[in-house]
Amino acid sequence: MTEPEDPSGWTEDGVPTFEHVRETIERRASTAMGAEELANESAAGQARAEREAKHDAAARDKLEEIRRAVRGEG
Repeated sequence: MTEPEDPSGWTEDGVPTFEHVRETIERRASTAMGAEELANESAAGQARAEREAKHDAAARDKLEEIRRAVRGEG
């Protein structure tokens, strides 16, 4: 038999309720998304995004070079 739920989000046995766990996860996810958004809008975040874009472009170019070499087009 399960214990009745306490409005605090915990049962009498000290176990968190499903609702409490769900709310905790949603709150943490929202905080993480907000922090990421703020970081991306900062000068450092924009510089990082620019470096990542250059890195991705270089990786695509290298992959294409390898594909041409494998096909014997190089």
